[in-house]
Amino acid sequence: MKFVDEASIQVTAGDGGDGCVSFRREKYIPRGGPDGGDGGRGGSVWLVADPGLNTLADFRHSRRFAAQRGHNGQGRQMTGRSAEDIVIPVPVGTVVRDADTDELLGDLTRSDERLCVAAGGEGGLGNVHFKSSTNRAPRQSVPGTAGERRRLALELRLLADVGLLGLPNAGKSTFLRAVSAARPRVADYPFTTLHPGLGVVRIGPGSSFTVADIPGLIEGAAQGAGLGTRFLRHLSRTRLLLHLVDAGSLLEGRDPVAEVETVAGELQAYHADLAARPRWLVVNKSDLFADNTAETLAETLRQRLEWSGPVFIVSAETGAGIEAVCQAAMTFLDESGQRPGREGPVQQETAGDD
Repeated sequence: MKFVDEASIQVTAGDGGDGCVSFRREKYIPRGGPDGGDGGRGGSVWLVADPGLNTLADFRHSRRFAAQRGHNGQGRQMTGRSAEDIVIPVPVGTVVRDADTDELLGDLTRSDERLCVAAGGEGGLGNVHFKSSTNRAPRQSVPGTAGERRRLALELRLLADVGLLGLPNAGKSTFLRAVSAARPRVADYPFTTLHPGLGVVRIGPGSSFTVADIPGLIEGAAQGAGLGTRFLRHLSRTRLLLHLVDAGSLLEGRDPVAEVETVAGELQAYHADLAARPRWLVVNKSDLFADNTAETLAETLRQRLEWSGPVFIVSAETGAGIEAVCQAAMTFLDESGQRPGREGPVQQETAGDD
């Protein structure tokens, strides 16, 4: 199933049932008076966070959801039956907005969390409510109110503790394969990753965290260039960013410092809060060098960027240095308190497979 992180649906709640105009008609009971009952409530539409889902692909074809209206009231003061609510399952991490006003309606970040997106109409009043000492036979009632109707914009944001970012071919997918059981596609050409991936890093018994991998960023991504701009939102819930740097860029005559600054600039252009998040440099593909070139590159990055945060040297291909990064990330997350990925259950090992 293809990974889908955006969807638009239309929801319609049921109208309330109408109140009834009725009079009691029984033998030996003259002038029985009004006995019209109230209408039933219309069905509401709810969204519920389902931990078994990790994509919005189900909404590619089913986009309209409508609840039933409430039944009308009846004589003998019988209230009409209320309609059943509709419950629509969505993945944990779904952000819900009104498509017409862009109002944020809710953010479902916990398993089984519910959100009413369209309230059913209230039932109308029967004529029994209008009797008085001066109006013994009222012939008035109140119709049920209309149910709410909305066009919703659904947006899925992965619940991950750590986010991977970098230029295309920096080795993010290989890194994800090395640290988790996720198996994203890996190839030697740019934009191999077309959809976000999610993996679980297990450090020990009861000690784990989730990692999100997004397509590589290029210059102008914040303005729509490339693929990364669509998926930067998936890093919004993370507490730590691992910025992978391709050490092999030296062999191709590219400047790794400029590449780091390009990605940092796109983060700043996309959202200042994301750019201010803790970010560690991970110099990848150290296996391409037989000497201490990777260490020299790491030191050059630190000096030219005036980098005060951690810098790691790894080879996602051979696994060298990977354990040190994971252990440091686990320590950081434990010391920083509750993590986004812990608000709900751990999601599936990969969220980006076709």
